[in-house]
Amino acid sequence: MKKIGILFGQENTFPQAFVDRVNQKAGGSFAAEFVSINQVEQAVPTDYAVIIDRISQDVPFYRAYLKNAALTGTAVINNPFWWSADEKFFNNALAVQLGVPVPRTLLLPSKERPADTSHNSFRNLEWTNWDEAFAKIGFPAFMKPHSGGGWKNVYKLDNPHEFFRAYDETGQLVMLLQEAVEFTDYFRCYCIGGKDVLIMPYEPRNEPHLRYATEMKTTGQAGKKLLATMKDYVLKLNQGLGYDFNTVEFAVRDGIPLAIDFGNPAPDADVNSVGQQNFEWVVEAAANLAISRAKAHKAGRDNLTWGTFVRNSAGGAVAPSKKAASKKDDEAKPKAKKKDKE
Repeated sequence: MKKIGILFGQENTFPQAFVDRVNQKAGGSFAAEFVSINQVEQAVPTDYAVIIDRISQDVPFYRAYLKNAALTGTAVINNPFWWSADEKFFNNALAVQLGVPVPRTLLLPSKERPADTSHNSFRNLEWTNWDEAFAKIGFPAFMKPHSGGGWKNVYKLDNPHEFFRAYDETGQLVMLLQEAVEFTDYFRCYCIGGKDVLIMPYEPRNEPHLRYATEMKTTGQAGKKLLATMKDYVLKLNQGLGYDFNTVEFAVRDGIPLAIDFGNPAPDADVNSVGQQNFEWVVEAAANLAISRAKAHKAGRDNLTWGTFVRNSAGGAVAPSKKAASKKDDEAKPKAKKKDKE
């Protein structure tokens, strides 16, 4: 029997609900459980056809375990190789290429040099012109790490003085400087399996346990258009990035939704914060996804999801070599001799 596992940390409500729902829906075809890890040996498969990953972003040992599991055929949700490579600045750059509006954003060098580097390590880096940077982004602005999440090391800044005071605190973190969006509406959207989307009103200025306790204010034709636009953007972003389980946040300014944060591959799914209705939706969608991936599982094969960016890049790199190989094969074939003139 194929097993479906969930790997998690301090959260309590979602993992148990997920296991119970899968076992209820699978009808004995699959068994869901909390992942159990004993000895991890290179290139040795796990017992799991599918693993939902909720914690490896904080535990490097788990990330290495999941990469080994994926290499040997486990469908890991989300793809641990892409999750390791991804970060928020790239997300924004890809969003621009996909046609999804995002705030103006700059990447900043770390305030302190990384360990084991010196002045010579940065001979290719020109000193940042802060006046130009402030003119491009404006104030108020946000400064936050280019990688990571959870509102850690996030600063709201109203002037250059506040910027420099905050920047001095960031140490070796690589930061983003991003325009603050004065929004009329804000939404957080689950995306499961690259196709199922739940749009939730969200108020980031509230205390964490009250952020989902808001009403849907979008009404009429304009409201329907806004919801349809956000759903389209959510699908574009998650299919481009290749995330099976993610959330996207939008700040709506002048009727236009700007994607604020969309690299959340282990998003909050606790019933005490997201609320019962949203919790029920995500448990059901995640269970359906896991069962679907278990049914499609091919032992020993690559069962990961890869986004269109990676697939297109790999395809572009492979195509010329295939063409070259085909040309070499043609040249290697014996050529037909011309018939002697009679």
